[in-house]
Amino acid sequence: MGSLFRSEEMTLCQLFLQSEAAYACVSELGELGLVQFRDLNPDVNAFQRKFVNEVRRCDEMERKLRYLEKEIRRDGIPMLEIPGECPEAPQPREMIDLEATFEKLENELREVNQNAEALKRNYLELTELKHILRKTQVFFDERLYCDADTGVYRSPLSFVAGVILRERIPAFERMLWRACRGNVFLRQAEIDTPLEDPSSSDQVYKSVFIIFFQGDQLKTRVKKICEGFRATLYPCPEAPADRREMAMGVMTRIEDLNTVLGQTQDHRHRVLVAAAKNIKNWFVKVRKIKAIYHTLNLFNLDVTQKCLIAECWVPALDLETIQLALRRGTERSGSSVPPILNRMETIEDPPTYNRTNKFTAAFQHLIYAYGVATYREVNPAPYTIITFPFLFAVMFGDLGHGALMAIFGFWMCYKEKPLQAKKIDSEIWNIFFGGRYIILLMGLFSMYTGLIYNDIFSKSLNIFGSSWRNNYNQSTIMENRLLQLNPDSEDYTQTPYPFGIDPVWQLAEANKIIFMNAYKMKISIIIGVFHMLFGVCMSLWNHLYFKRRISIYVEFIPQIMFLTLLFFYMVLLMFIKWTTYGSTPPYWGSQEPEILKTSAYCAPSILITFINMMLFKTDANTRPKCDDVMFSGQMAIQKLFVIVALLCVPVMLFGKPYFIMKEQKQRASQGHQSIEGAAENGTAGGAPVPASGHHDEDITEVFIHQAIHTIEYVLGSVSHTASYLRLWALSLAHAQLAEVAWNMLLRKGLMSNGPEGGVILYMVFAGWAAISVAILVLMEGLSAFLHTLRLHWVEFQSKFYAGEGYLFQPFSFEVILDSAGQGDE
Repeated sequence: MGSLFRSEEMTLCQLFLQSEAAYACVSELGELGLVQFRDLNPDVNAFQRKFVNEVRRCDEMERKLRYLEKEIRRDGIPMLEIPGECPEAPQPREMIDLEATFEKLENELREVNQNAEALKRNYLELTELKHILRKTQVFFDERLYCDADTGVYRSPLSFVAGVILRERIPAFERMLWRACRGNVFLRQAEIDTPLEDPSSSDQVYKSVFIIFFQGDQLKTRVKKICEGFRATLYPCPEAPADRREMAMGVMTRIEDLNTVLGQTQDHRHRVLVAAAKNIKNWFVKVRKIKAIYHTLNLFNLDVTQKCLIAECWVPALDLETIQLALRRGTERSGSSVPPILNRMETIEDPPTYNRTNKFTAAFQHLIYAYGVATYREVNPAPYTIITFPFLFAVMFGDLGHGALMAIFGFWMCYKEKPLQAKKIDSEIWNIFFGGRYIILLMGLFSMYTGLIYNDIFSKSLNIFGSSWRNNYNQSTIMENRLLQLNPDSEDYTQTPYPFGIDPVWQLAEANKIIFMNAYKMKISIIIGVFHMLFGVCMSLWNHLYFKRRISIYVEFIPQIMFLTLLFFYMVLLMFIKWTTYGSTPPYWGSQEPEILKTSAYCAPSILITFINMMLFKTDANTRPKCDDVMFSGQMAIQKLFVIVALLCVPVMLFGKPYFIMKEQKQRASQGHQSIEGAAENGTAGGAPVPASGHHDEDITEVFIHQAIHTIEYVLGSVSHTASYLRLWALSLAHAQLAEVAWNMLLRKGLMSNGPEGGVILYMVFAGWAAISVAILVLMEGLSAFLHTLRLHWVEFQSKFYAGEGYLFQPFSFEVILDSAGQGDE
């Protein structure tokens, strides 16, 4: 739990490993994932490090595996997932076997692919020639004449025949006409079936053409044009008997090629199926080997070249676990020299490490998006688990929309493992899936606030029965759209609705918004003030932990007093108003009407009261027989609160600089004694420390820094309190949009009569459902989410959270493989 509320205690360690045991020990630490190594060779080029050749060999193996994977995917062969646990990193000597296996597979596959491509090219040429021999018969019949001497049909023109891509025919024809000035005759016919391109394996559509011309000059020009348009020319006999004989030979060769191609494809498929069974394991092994050698490149060699030295950050609670992992690595390597892990003292800020699980990780990432916590400062994530979905629900409160969101979140949580296994390559989906527990909680909390607001798709649920008497018949209600609900009237039974808002307010179209605005506006301020007070109290926890005694006196106490005496007092006035003034009618008795001082008629405005309090002003009583104050001594207490709150400002502004100046003078008065003492002691904890253990600060910078923070806090207390009014504004906007969607669409569909009413209702419901999901759930949900994020980052965390740390990034095979797997997708 300590890691949840405050980051883990980290320690800097120095690690000594024998060269023969280093690989196995680092492998064990990679499986553990609890050690962050520091680079001890920052000035050494990556190509000059000790294990650069091993890293290059791993890169080459990865390249070959990616080539195999591409071929496997192209054939649609399923790659088997790794059964059970992930394979361990292989020993260094196994690299040679892996390299030989990959080299053999790559060479065999490339040779098969080259043979297959050559066979496919030959098959394509024979197929195109077959179509030429078939399609050109009609062309020759139109252009032949019978030779009287030989009795053979001949053409008076020369010709060339070939095949060209179908989309190039128009341009090809225009070019022939222009270049040959109309002295050629082109005939073409489409090939009905697509042909496979041997280079890209794409299906392409082509056409057969034959060009008739006279003269060698035109022949040369025509061939150059054909070459420019990448048309393939084939020999085509002029005599029908020769064409038939050639066609028979072509068909025979095509049949033989089909047989050879089938055998070649079968052999290629067998090779790929065998590789697909192991390629996942191979990727894991190669990436683990590469990660180990990349980590070893961060180490230093001692002078004997037999020992590797590393520095690493580790969680203090896991030192024993890390020692056990190092011993296992030493035993695996067969080394007789045990590894040495020493703790080091340092003044460097350690990394921040918060242990998370699949539930808390999403909330922790929301905090990290603002900034990584400073080492060991209070972690806002556990409190955000409750406050984030609650503030979201205040803005999104609707039982129906909240149920849709909760169902979606529950489905993602219920189908968690199958959805993770699919590895869907969509950034938007990954964002939704990563925040599935946040979505579930936001939906559940929205259902709760929807019950409080008594709002479900802009309608109400009358569960307990209304507290208002129905003194109006249906015709009166339907004909008078501006009827108002007046709590001072006899219609109200003076008994509140047991849970949430009375459903009768949905019918009060004239003053429903006025009533809901007053309610939600006050609730927003109350929630906001308590949220900010909690944030200021969290700063006390930080001051106590870091032993910042001065900050408690000159920062926390003035801040909590300033916020309490002004804004918490305003919240108290709201509760006093709610409990003191009721809805009792202002007139009592039948003789002389007496105005009851506790009636709503005499209830003062909280906003006017607060403004008058800050201005030391009292308004003239405009309500006869009503008191000016809500309780006795109110004016004196308010003046005292404002004066004390204003006195807190100079304390925040000058208190810390004053105490720092005082401490600096005390240290200076000690003179050379402290300096000489520090010189004799040398260094403390392995790092140089100033004479008194403190760093002197420039007092001017302290004044500027404190002035900025004081102004930010004082003005921020006002602006942040007003900022929480977004809870009211977005809640109002969501309710009004839901009501518009109901009245403009679904209500009209429900009112449709006749046989066509069912069809109209079906269509209208589809439109209303689409708008509800797309706008009221997705868009309004995103808007409420962003506003909730802002309230946490700015209004809440600014009171105590510095967020100036850096994240603990341990050497972990799991993280490396996950990131590599996402890159592959």
